[in-house]
Formats: sequence, structure tokens, C-alpha cells
Amino acid sequence: MELSVTKEQGRVPVTVLHVKGNIDSHSYEEFQTSAEKLLADGAKDLLIDLHDVPYMSSAGLRALNGIYNRLRPSAEDAHVVSQGVSAGTYKSPHLKLLSPSPRVLETLKMSGFDMFLDIQSNLKTAVASF
Repeated sequence: MELSVTKEQGRVPVTVLHVKGNIDSHSYEEFQTSAEKLLADGAKDLLIDLHDVPYMSSAGLRALNGIYNRLRPSAEDAHVVSQGVSAGTYKSPHLKLLSPSPRVLETLKMSGFDMFLDIQSNLKTAVASF
């Protein structure tokens, strides 16, 4: 797996984590650690580019969930978020996904991640959505 980072400026600064390769039991720790380092270094809004990720396992989904939890504002009421996810009215304001491959998109939808993560197909639109 290869990771690279770019910065985009929209209404707010957006950090884009570009991933190439599978996110699975062999690579999820590197993926999660890299994202958490970006957050520790001050990134507030994170867009994860999944265009070149052909496969994401349950380990990758757990890593993605860990990143999501780290970006959730601490003052956020878990009950309100849960209700919003169930109603389809809540999407993470600080973590979004860009251009997952068809197979990864199917995995995200089957596991319910599309219920709380905004999935965009265009970089400019994704950056503007923060």
C-alpha cells in the first residue's frame, strides 16, 4: 500500500489522504496510523481518496471507523448521531470519502458506512462539501 497526502483549499482547508493498494489485515495499521498522525498534526477535515483501492477488508473498515470516531467532535451527543444515521439525516462533517472503486463502494454500502460517511466522486465537489 502507498499513501500520499495533498492539501486542498475550499471553504476550509482539507487534507486529502490518497491510498493506493488494498486496505486489509496487512496494511490497515499503516493506513490508520497515517490518518491519525495527520489529525495529530492539526488536520480537521479529512478526505480519503479510495480511487486506487481495489479491496477493503473488515480490518480496513475497522480502521476507517476508528478514524471516523477520532474526528467526531467530543461534544456530539451519541444518541442524536445514532438517530440521524438511522434516519439518513447525518453525515460526518469532518470525514468524507472520494471515488471508491466499485468493489470498495459495495463493501462500504453493505457494511452501512454510506449511512454516516459522505461518498463523493469528484475532488472539487468533495472539497467544497466540507
